[in-house]
Amino acid sequence: MTEIRNNWTKEEIAEIYHSPLLDLVYRAATIHRENKDYSEVQISSLLSIKTGGCPEDCSYCPQAARYHTDLEVQALMSVEQVTDAAKKAKNAGASRLCMGAAWREVRDNRDFDKVIEMVSSVNALDMEVCCTLGMLTESQAQRLAEAGLYAYNHNLDTSEEDYKRIITTRTYDDRLNTIDNVRKAKLTVCSGGIIGLGESVEDRISMLKTLSTMSKHPESVPVNALVPVKGTPLADQPRVSVWEMVRMIATARIIMPKTVVRLSAGRTEMSMTDQAFCFMAGANSIFAGDKLLTTPNPSFNEDMQMFELLGLKPREAFKNGRPSKEAVAV
Repeated sequence: MTEIRNNWTKEEIAEIYHSPLLDLVYRAATIHRENKDYSEVQISSLLSIKTGGCPEDCSYCPQAARYHTDLEVQALMSVEQVTDAAKKAKNAGASRLCMGAAWREVRDNRDFDKVIEMVSSVNALDMEVCCTLGMLTESQAQRLAEAGLYAYNHNLDTSEEDYKRIITTRTYDDRLNTIDNVRKAKLTVCSGGIIGLGESVEDRISMLKTLSTMSKHPESVPVNALVPVKGTPLADQPRVSVWEMVRMIATARIIMPKTVVRLSAGRTEMSMTDQAFCFMAGANSIFAGDKLLTTPNPSFNEDMQMFELLGLKPREAFKNGRPSKEAVAV
């Protein structure tokens, strides 16, 4: 079995990333197949529970209040609306629901109380519940854990060196501190990044090094291709090629063998053949449903046809066990 390492160097990761493409995919696929469940792909559904009006200045994001996009700002959804959406997603094959709110940080107020109710309600459906709500304190992470949260998403987006070019309203350390708080609450970590922001290959390698040298690898690493949105500073960025996605996925699979590598934003631009290459390179999770927060995504039906053709099957919820309630007790 492949050794789990947390001491990767940039040079080692760069050597893997730059290896001949077919060799890279073969090596990643071999490591992926050491896990007998390589044909299982987790299907997650992403729901925007509070849309737009965010005070941050993330250059890629249409939800930032300062950018003039066509996005319609929407208040926090009701617990009933979220529960109904979760039931529909589960019936369509999703085992995880990720709830995203366009907040800079979680505040201890009635809105957060309502999110706690949402988490408890979706958890009762026997689905893995994930949230992405911005920055989080340790006590807030504990509250979410006690309500039944399974995972918390907080992407690094890019390398530490490149970060200030993309976002100025928070620091890289803010990102890492939130991930630490999530770990302290014994929640699983979902953290990855976006390629196509105008970053260098060295930035991609640096981000992978940060992820793979954490004391514990993130349980889930989303690899996103930028979806340029009119009105944002990165609206005119050229789209990345599928081969750049394949290189990122394969490298992530090799250096983080047990992590769920999520083929995330950008799938609408990919053919089934492109996506098949990504699965072969080690991707074993997708977001399904017509939207990824605010950007288009392939439909559930299209994805089920693809799964059938490629011989993939949906992964069950809580495959690696549920979090221990005792471990998260305050």
